Amino acid sequence: QVQLVESGGGLKQPGGSLRLSCAASGITLDYYAIGWFRQAPGKEREGVSCINPGDDSIYYADSVKGRFTISRDSAKNIVYLQMNSLKPEDTAVYYCAADSIPKYGSWAFSEYDYWGQGTQVTVSS
Repeated sequence: QVQLVESGGGLKQPGGSLRLSCAASGITLDYYAIGWFRQAPGKEREGVSCINPGDDSIYYADSVKGRFTISRDSAKNIVYLQMNSLKPEDTAVYYCAADSIPKYGSWAFSEYDYWGQGTQVTVSS
């Protein structure tokens, strides 16, 4: 049984940093495309970042480029999302997702099979 568990969310002031973790059981994340998504109240879910298996190609939404960094810890079977220079508009529930098919270009945030339950990130002064 595949399970993804996000952690690391919380309340931060603008300009602060958080590191989200996506821990997996039942799959080895190195072999999966891992995406981070977020959904703010009243808004549609949007893709934030994606890292592919093998070549570790990475994609970021324009809204987070230069501020967020996705990375893997293969030994721990965890994928991280380091979020710096947080803004109030980053407030959302953040989800990680996994899929066995690599995602490239415009497909970076499409069709993921497995999803976590989400972790709340609130950026407010």
